Amino acid sequence: MAEQAIANAPALKVENLCTAYDRADVITDLCLEVAQGSITCLLGSNGTGKTTLIRSILGLTPARAGRIFFQGQEITRLATHRIVRLGLASIPEGRKVFPGLTVRENLSLGGFQEDDRAVLAARLEKVYDIFPRLRERAGQLAGTMSGGEQAMVSIGRGLMGAPRLLIIDEPSLGLSPLLVKENFRIVRQINEQGITVFLVEQNVRQTLAISHYGYVLSKGRVVAQGTAEHLRGNREVQEAYFG
Repeated sequence: MAEQAIANAPALKVENLCTAYDRADVITDLCLEVAQGSITCLLGSNGTGKTTLIRSILGLTPARAGRIFFQGQEITRLATHRIVRLGLASIPEGRKVFPGLTVRENLSLGGFQEDDRAVLAARLEKVYDIFPRLRERAGQLAGTMSGGEQAMVSIGRGLMGAPRLLIIDEPSLGLSPLLVKENFRIVRQINEQGITVFLVEQNVRQTLAISHYGYVLSKGRVVAQGTAEHLRGNREVQEAYFG
């Protein structure tokens, strides 16, 4: 019965989370769920607490109160490396790559917890299938690539860990409209391969176009939630983001 409950649990569940820096609360009584197999988005402008929430989920900024569950298991007080080992991966904003390493070396670092070379080789081939350009430039230093190409490296590195849940933070940040569209297409493709995605973004139109469910964050609190269709028609969301 316990195993069945875990199997039916959300991929991620956050209950009444409060997170503070020093004594100033940034996240207050936040609740959300990410359904298995879904793309669930978190929308909010800069300074609303989106990055702090990600850091709390990953154990980098400990929660002051509340609980966090991943695949039915509480991870609130787990060390970050143990959370990652459970199958949760995060792609940070800003396309952070190791500039002095090649594309292949950057990608390989994403599979550091897997010792089987055959498994790693198979994962690398899957990444190359998603990003053919990375196959072409496998030996190129990541720091010499364009912003869009570095975004591919960052996402590919996250996939090398074979995550059960992938948190993607601001994939559209600093990219041209054409590359933004391509990145969101790739996020949808990743989800179609069976990976649950928690997409944290400011680009409301593109995000709601591919998401199944979403939350809107303001001043560390969820102020709206619902299906993507519901949020597109929500008056508060329209006024805040669409004018």
